[in-house]
Amino acid sequence: MTVVVMGIPAVRAGRPSLDGRPDTPFLVDRFGRTARDLRVSITEKCSLRCTYCMPEEGLPPIPADELLTADEIVRLVVLSVRELGVHEVRFTGGEPLMRRDLEKIIAGCRAELPDTPLAMTSNGIGLEHRARKLVEAGLNRVNVSLDTVDPAGFATLTRRDRLDSVLAGIRAAQKAGLAPVKVNAVLMRQTLAGAADLLQWCLDEGAELRFIEEMPLDADHEWARNNMVTAADLLAVLRTRFDLTEIGRDDPAAPAENWLVNGGPGTVGIIASVTRKFCGDCDRTRLTADGRIRSCLFSDQEYDVRAALRNGSSNEEIATLWRGAMWQKWAGHGIDAADFQPPERSMGAIGG
Repeated sequence: MTVVVMGIPAVRAGRPSLDGRPDTPFLVDRFGRTARDLRVSITEKCSLRCTYCMPEEGLPPIPADELLTADEIVRLVVLSVRELGVHEVRFTGGEPLMRRDLEKIIAGCRAELPDTPLAMTSNGIGLEHRARKLVEAGLNRVNVSLDTVDPAGFATLTRRDRLDSVLAGIRAAQKAGLAPVKVNAVLMRQTLAGAADLLQWCLDEGAELRFIEEMPLDADHEWARNNMVTAADLLAVLRTRFDLTEIGRDDPAAPAENWLVNGGPGTVGIIASVTRKFCGDCDRTRLTADGRIRSCLFSDQEYDVRAALRNGSSNEEIATLWRGAMWQKWAGHGIDAADFQPPERSMGAIGG
């Protein structure tokens, strides 16, 4: 196997080793996990510049001919479900709404996979104008990223004054039938004091809020363990206004631990990616917007599936490449290790 220098990150050329792998069509790894959840990034472009995700100037653009086309995305999604045992698919970015052919991608997947859950993670900007068409194309669910309902705080964190558009997008998604909308909020020092306000807004609007510990995936590499807000910090703040009862996880592979709010029925989820890591139950496999198979958020080892597609490889050849890539998956992110190094790609370049 050779390593092709591609800037960030290194891309593995050739077929990854399958030595020791059991004879199964599914995406198993050396640690007993099976990937059933596919995350597909479809663009590096975004309409916001969140400080924990993107640099102020945005990510370097991917040339149009290096992005996976709508037809290529559909082919890979269909292959993953039919050949590799994927159970659900989520489209991410950057911001997926920046792709004009998003509805075409979803409709193509839905036509081939009538029973597979199709979801999207979005920042919500522009969603109010496309939610109904996305539902008609076959989208089942949407998660919207929203870290604060304070307009000034939102503008500072995202470097854009677009809070009203995000809130309108959440409401439009619910009206179109994507309810309940899940809201994802990254825990930050500057937004911690407003966490209870965000939870109250979500309870009032019927949205399901999940707080996420910030991970070292920012483009500016300013994340520091001693400055991050932990799940424990958040619980202490929320309990000043709400009675919280832990109810845990419905699925061991689900990242969020859930809490009943004031006896229910409302809940809040906490994804403690750093302090209560769940790598041992991870069931995700990823495709980047430029066509790389990525087994873990924190691994810079990627395999070029776009080249295989465009070189005329068969579905079985692509499936074998994908199985080998996942067989090489790491045990975990290793954030606590003394020699930990964050990945070269930021979250916006990998896909959520």
